[in-house]
Amino acid sequence: MPAICMPSGRIFLTSLRLPALGLALLLAACSESDTPAGAEKTARPSPAATVSATVAGGATFSIRYSRPSANERKVMGGLVPYGQVWRTGANEATTFTVDRPVRVQGRPLPAGKYALFTIPQEKEWTIIFNSQPNQWGAYEYDATRDTLRVPAPVSALDRRLEQFTITADKSGEVSLGWENTRATFKVE
Repeated sequence: MPAICMPSGRIFLTSLRLPALGLALLLAACSESDTPAGAEKTARPSPAATVSATVAGGATFSIRYSRPSANERKVMGGLVPYGQVWRTGANEATTFTVDRPVRVQGRPLPAGKYALFTIPQEKEWTIIFNSQPNQWGAYEYDATRDTLRVPAPVSALDRRLEQFTITADKSGEVSLGWENTRATFKVE
């Protein structure tokens, strides 16, 4: 019995007679996806980004995150409330991966993969390295899984930054910037 493919991908059997080749082409068309593999992540409003650095001593770290945009909204103290755990980006929790033990703000952090959360405040942020890296946002954040918490000073940006941006350099300085705020911490 012939079939009709609907835009939803569902196939309905009909009483029409179609040649076998036509039916095969119809079924092949129904099995194709409307989006190429991986397009779901690249088409997100908050695109994925990765920043990496190798610091003195040879340790390499990378930070994977999503880059939300302000879109004329008040970000710090608004969209991102002060005093609450933030996923430090959008979508999945931001991750921090390091191949050797390092010191962050002078405190030891073992090699591994961590969720990188923050608690923004007006004058100082808390940077959190959590041992549960694979989670969506901060909805399942569990403070008992924190490996390290360190303070990070905050400064004002010279000009408004529309999209959340993380940078890192070979000196190990990591900068988290968005709107008119920048928080920094050091990896050694």
